[in-house]
Amino acid sequence: MKRREIFAGNWKMYKDYKSAMALTEELVKGIQPKEGREYVIFPPSPYLRDVSLLCGEEISTGAQNIYFEKEGAFTGEVSPLMAKDCGCRYALIGHSERRHVFNESDEDINKKIIAAFDAGLEPMVCLGELLEEREGSATEKVLERQIQGAFKGIDRALMNKVVIAYEPVWAIGTGKVATPEMAEEAHLVIRKKLKAFFDSEISELVPLLYGGSVKPDNIAGLFAMNNIDGVLVGGASLDKESFLTIINI
Repeated sequence: MKRREIFAGNWKMYKDYKSAMALTEELVKGIQPKEGREYVIFPPSPYLRDVSLLCGEEISTGAQNIYFEKEGAFTGEVSPLMAKDCGCRYALIGHSERRHVFNESDEDINKKIIAAFDAGLEPMVCLGELLEEREGSATEKVLERQIQGAFKGIDRALMNKVVIAYEPVWAIGTGKVATPEMAEEAHLVIRKKLKAFFDSEISELVPLLYGGSVKPDNIAGLFAMNNIDGVLVGGASLDKESFLTIINI
């Protein structure tokens, strides 16, 4: 079974309107589509609608964050239906910054996954350990907890719409990067935990992306690994040349 191949860029809280539109135009022009490969960008929410329209059919868009209610008195939040209405296909859920800066729990992440499905969005779910957890040999335990928390009560039939991004927190924005072998090892752990939580079919079906200081000079080694089905790029996705080099590999 050939898994989906996905190359994604998370712009985080960067870009103004003019530069966001300019980067989108450059990506649309510079992308070299490959059969079976999908491309996704996660712009800041104020630009979602216009970026989605500019992307056309070649590049999908996603919301960097959603709330788990359809509507209500939740000042500052973005509902899944709003993201869908802006042209999004995906919702990024459980990113390390949401977990560790905004203190989102596994329960919050589970609610957001359910809400994403209810709105017709595909969740891209982020998992990963802190530096002290890796140094304490707790990576496998952390990934197991995050998988069990994220997918509690999720119908296995919906898992064909799930993408998982492994992002070791210690390698995000630090310039550090897991070696291809370290990333592959963590991806194998995730597959093992998916098999235990669901079954072997789901374990082999779900695309696993690597995220954590992905750059043009390390993409080849990472993507050569059997269980790395693509990447979730942070800082390098803000520069057209760097991101195009990565996604056109």
